[in-house]
Amino acid sequence: MTKPGMIVAGVMSGTSADGINVALVRMGGGGHRTSSVAESRRLPGFQLLGHAEYSYPKNVRKAVLDAMNASRASVADLARLNFLLGELYSDAVLAMERQFRVKAALVGCHGQTLYHQGEPQRFLGRKIAATWQTGEGAIVAARVGAPVVSDFRPADLAAGGKGAPLVPFLDYLLFRDPYLGRIVQNIGGIANLTMIPAGGRTGDVVAFDTGPGNMVIDAVTEQLFGQPFDRGGRIAASGKVLDKVIRDRLRRKFFRTFPPKTAGREEFGRGFVCEFLRSCKRCRKQDVVATATALTAQSISDAVRRCVEPNSHPARKPAFQEMILSGGGAKNSTLVTMLTNELAPLGMRLRFSDEFGLPSAAKEAVAFALLAHETWQRRPSSIASATGARRAAVLGKISYP
Repeated sequence: MTKPGMIVAGVMSGTSADGINVALVRMGGGGHRTSSVAESRRLPGFQLLGHAEYSYPKNVRKAVLDAMNASRASVADLARLNFLLGELYSDAVLAMERQFRVKAALVGCHGQTLYHQGEPQRFLGRKIAATWQTGEGAIVAARVGAPVVSDFRPADLAAGGKGAPLVPFLDYLLFRDPYLGRIVQNIGGIANLTMIPAGGRTGDVVAFDTGPGNMVIDAVTEQLFGQPFDRGGRIAASGKVLDKVIRDRLRRKFFRTFPPKTAGREEFGRGFVCEFLRSCKRCRKQDVVATATALTAQSISDAVRRCVEPNSHPARKPAFQEMILSGGGAKNSTLVTMLTNELAPLGMRLRFSDEFGLPSAAKEAVAFALLAHETWQRRPSSIASATGARRAAVLGKISYP
């Protein structure tokens, strides 16, 4: 069992495969008072001690992306990648411990998703759902000298869920409000939202992936400009949005499917990007990046309209008054402006998780520290209404040093 004040390291590698996010979190107690220009409040039950991001070496990022997009891959290379990532995760946690002069008693390591298929598909005579997050937990446990909870998603799949999203557990604890309906929107490689009705309980929470977040933007920026991402949205700001391209993309089955649903590179990876570039034909390169950025913004607002607005009575105030933004996409000012404009007709105010004491870049790493803490105490931490599972599940597998 954990003790008040136990320090947990959360480790997250997103679908953008750009690096490793680590957060050091002190669990237990009454929470941490945090202040900002907007408000001051206590984070429920934990204190964020610090966070940092460590980029993958270029050759490692290439190997990860190649493994994600491969129709065939070397078993030996995949096994080596699993152990190599375990070493890199260990390096990141140890660097954080040195920087903040603390020792983690527990590590929650999400790992790097290579494949995620939340919907069962026929395979060798059976219908199977499957997910794979690589990065060997036993290596991290041995090198850090602390137990490691990893491989969080399979337990939810086994309970009939999609294996995602899992961050809504943190969203509910931190952002629920007795009077305000809130949508918590994370924009990582994939964009996902959590809907928390005013005064809602966990069974009222709905969460799902809305579509591409930074994934398509990053891919077209790298291909057309040789840059890994559009810093601050500067390239997109100089382009013109190709509305027909977006309308055609939003007709795809994924966007028309109601939740629960989840997505990854299987839906919005290399194949989708190639098709997207072909649809833009010979347009200016800046217009292509602007259109990819607008696709993220419009797919989010379209998800809100489809899944939120039908439940709102026209004679009453909107069911959701605020959207709280986090993830790398929050740094893209052009994307933020587009999203703000999309939300305005819905009567929804855009805010940032930083205003609540949780830096947007740290959120997912904090979430997996929290999930690891719950697992260590043998408590379920998935939200069944978000993943579509039959029941909440105790997530992950534990490796001991």
